[in-house]
Amino acid sequence: MSIHSPPSPHQRDPSRLTRQRFDALIIGGGINGAGIARDLALRGVRVALVEKEDFASGTSSASTKLVHGGLRYLERFDFRLVFESCRERRILQTIAPHLVRPLPFFIPVYKGDPRSLLTIRAGMTLYDLLALFRNTGRHTILSADETLRSEPALQGEGLVGAARYWDCRMDDARLCLENILAAAEAGAEVFNYMTLTSLLKRGGKVCGARLRDGIDGQEREVEATVIINATGPWLDRLCALDGDDAAKLRTTRGTHILVPRINCGDEALYLTAGRDDRLFFVIPWGELSLIGTTDVDDRRDPDNLTPTEDDIAYLLGEAKRHLRTPELKRDDIVSSFAGLRPLVAEEESKATRTSREHRLFTSASGLLSVGGGKYTTYRAVAEEVSSRVMELLGRPRGPSLTGSTPLPGGATGDFRRYLATQVPLWRSACDLPRERLEGLADLYGSRTPRLLAMADAEPDLLYPIVAGSPLLALQVAYAVDFEGARTPEDILRRRTPLALLPGRGLAELPAVAEIMASRLGIDRDRRQEWENSYRKRYLTP
Repeated sequence: MSIHSPPSPHQRDPSRLTRQRFDALIIGGGINGAGIARDLALRGVRVALVEKEDFASGTSSASTKLVHGGLRYLERFDFRLVFESCRERRILQTIAPHLVRPLPFFIPVYKGDPRSLLTIRAGMTLYDLLALFRNTGRHTILSADETLRSEPALQGEGLVGAARYWDCRMDDARLCLENILAAAEAGAEVFNYMTLTSLLKRGGKVCGARLRDGIDGQEREVEATVIINATGPWLDRLCALDGDDAAKLRTTRGTHILVPRINCGDEALYLTAGRDDRLFFVIPWGELSLIGTTDVDDRRDPDNLTPTEDDIAYLLGEAKRHLRTPELKRDDIVSSFAGLRPLVAEEESKATRTSREHRLFTSASGLLSVGGGKYTTYRAVAEEVSSRVMELLGRPRGPSLTGSTPLPGGATGDFRRYLATQVPLWRSACDLPRERLEGLADLYGSRTPRLLAMADAEPDLLYPIVAGSPLLALQVAYAVDFEGARTPEDILRRRTPLALLPGRGLAELPAVAEIMASRLGIDRDRRQEWENSYRKRYLTP
């Protein structure tokens, strides 16, 4: 599926990839690839991006859904990474205020914990300092009684107190998608469902790629001066196609579970696991709580990654240690998901050490690969990679515009004020309740009026796709026409979060498939394949 400016993604034209030689070809449509495509396109570079599945379908939609300053990195004295993360958190709140929003956190401290309340207090002070005191609010220290009054779900026995501080929540899949949309609007060619089958070389140097179209099955060759490997946990696999079999990554599995709401207040909980002293989160997520994450070495195929029962038992058991709500059981889990972190293995001890920082690798043939990094700093990673590409192209670096240019839905300014002023105007133009309109704004931000405008021509779209559903038929049509959606899972898992909610989007599935098939001209057999595939994947938590 391609997206171009002006957006007309359902008019798929992969031949655009063969009509010119690109300056840069990006392999991988996760957050790093999307960010690089946006940065390069804004610098005027002729860039193409291809992704073998849907945008953000790998690790980039399986994160803890936080943009954070990296509080835990203070323990390793990695002040530079914390400072960079705090800076990038502030930038993302500015360019995507609808998707990246402040969230308060509690760090409860118990007798015998490896981190005392005094240690936490010192860390909080340093954290505020590295954020240049620009957090939503400065930290506070609460007594045990004050902590339990604010969050009665916590165990009270042995509680010493808690620190309260601020980071941000985010919608990871949509943040990635908006970078894709922004790249397309700046002139990039972006295609999902386009698989790389081999690299093209001339004189021993990479000069392009052979691609197989997942929609029509055709193979095409695309040429480019610089080839960028931004495939995340698939990085080593692509390097092997280039003839480089040296392992550059140590992939670790991060599993999350969603359960009925545990958090009594609005604060997320940052807890210490008893088994291994790891820190993990219990985050309020609408009517649910998100619990995660694990960090387990995993060399399995990233294409078929699922949470393990050991991971799920670990998260349930550690939550039980800290919470006095009714004991969580396996049957309480609404949904679960896992992703592989593409961490860079340290050269001196690849078996035991990893880094949360990113690294660039350049092969003998000129393939430029980016490994590591974290969601919060994707924009800074993209800026560095793009500057390197400009050097390889023999052009002036020029300034990166990504830190000052809002993402496509991000031109709202203060988001609360935006809702207060715009929602009444939207209500006067359409028959939707305020809560529904605010929910649309959470996903589409300043693009919400464009979404609603589709209903002027197709008023039947302005209704729930099935009775009682939070999903409008309008959103399905918009995802197909302007957001590159090609399967029901693209919509139910990444354009919206229904696949993670109670019901898993199964009630909406037939109607979603029907609208998509109608708009894309898909036959009955293919539509049935969509539905069968989705049910197989999402019938069990």
